[in-house]
Amino acid sequence: MSDKIPMTNSGKSRLTDELKRLKTVERPKIVREIEEARAHGDLSENAEYKFAKEKQSHIEGRIQQVEDWLARADVIDVSRLAGDRVVFGATVKLQDFDADKEVQYRIVGEFEADLKKGLISVTSPIARSLIGKETGDTVMVQAPGGAREYEILDVSFVEEEAPAEA
Repeated sequence: MSDKIPMTNSGKSRLTDELKRLKTVERPKIVREIEEARAHGDLSENAEYKFAKEKQSHIEGRIQQVEDWLARADVIDVSRLAGDRVVFGATVKLQDFDADKEVQYRIVGEFEADLKKGLISVTSPIARSLIGKETGDTVMVQAPGGAREYEILDVSFVEEEAPAEA
């Protein structure tokens, strides 16, 4: 695949940190575990060896996945964005009419999403409904739990992670 993957600077930084940890900590650690398991003799009946090899395969797969994401990264510098229109990277303060409270989300790349931190994927139903809208607009979101109505109270562009509730 050669499609670009939109992400924020902080998302790229987290991926870079994960890749470094996988290569400098996890990979050498699993190699040592495999060597230790090998020393226990007959590999055909060695559960430690089989488990270590499976773990190695998982780590190598994750390294390939993270390297692929970084290679296809289209880093959006959120600090250079401005305005009242919701776009990728925007932090959006909403009035949730159904829950009668204000919520705040930041629209990020798919792998960066973490609802507990207020980070929602650009491909999520709520983000898709918000993209292109402006402060003051009301949007209906078809969520898994049914339709929800929100009013856009504020749109801002900051690089840090947004809190889940405002």
